[in-house]
Amino acid sequence: MSPYRAPWWLPGGHLQTLYGALGPAPRVAWRRKRWDTPDGDFIELDWSGGDAGPLVALFHGLEGGSGSHYARKLGAAAAARGWRCVVPHFRGCSGEVNRLARAYHSGDSAELDWILRRLRPDFAAGVSLGGNVLLKWLGEQGAAAAGVVRRAAAASAPLDLAASGHALDRGLNRRLYARHFLVTMKAKARAKIASHRLPIDAARVARARTLHAFDDLVTAPLHGFRDADDYWARASSAPWLEHIRVPTLLVNARNDPFLPPAALAAATRRASADVVLEFPRSGGHAAFPGRAQWLAHRLLEFFAAP
Repeated sequence: MSPYRAPWWLPGGHLQTLYGALGPAPRVAWRRKRWDTPDGDFIELDWSGGDAGPLVALFHGLEGGSGSHYARKLGAAAAARGWRCVVPHFRGCSGEVNRLARAYHSGDSAELDWILRRLRPDFAAGVSLGGNVLLKWLGEQGAAAAGVVRRAAAASAPLDLAASGHALDRGLNRRLYARHFLVTMKAKARAKIASHRLPIDAARVARARTLHAFDDLVTAPLHGFRDADDYWARASSAPWLEHIRVPTLLVNARNDPFLPPAALAAATRRASADVVLEFPRSGGHAAFPGRAQWLAHRLLEFFAAP
């Protein structure tokens, strides 16, 4: 497939990101299944395609799910090939409140490991946050990952969470993206604080205006991190790229508003020989609009390679 080029009428990372998220996406007839987790919680998985054919597991981004534009595009493209697609929802992202106080986070490779070992898909893909978790898992597993998946791909992964988080918390990014994410994140946090009687100051959560502030108050303490900085450092996938031993495609646009180009270059400098790096000049965040679902077809093309 030829390298991605954005249409001339859609310049800049912000417009490309927003068009990708708000523009047309195919309808997919997802079928839902619920799995109980080993710790007494549950997750919900949405499936498309028939009963046979290669299976692609897609891990979604922050506050995303099977309704996200990239999931619908990949599900439709996979079905057109006679493949199956499954979107495991991270806890609390399926529209149902999960049972436990914990939720999900950018470095939850243990949860992803349990999901993948139960699914045994042919291929695994991750977009944005899901891409970061997948890459971290691949690096942690090293050669052992080949016993679970044949190939993997990550798109628009925030490889350096500190660089990404600080970028999202500034200027136009904060108004366009961080504020959008915080609406649902804070609502879920308030519900958890009330139902589980958590020792978290709900008033401070309500006043949080940045992802860093939210992660400091909620994400870090709920998931065993000292604070937001500790969480961002320990959950980043960049240090694990050199340990990946499964053929893995990494697609990130250089104009992605979520990750500065310098951080992208630095994060991938030590990627292993098994990681195929594709950094188109344009494409925005998880978008790559205007070319017949380019991202979905690029991922499937990589998976289908001999």
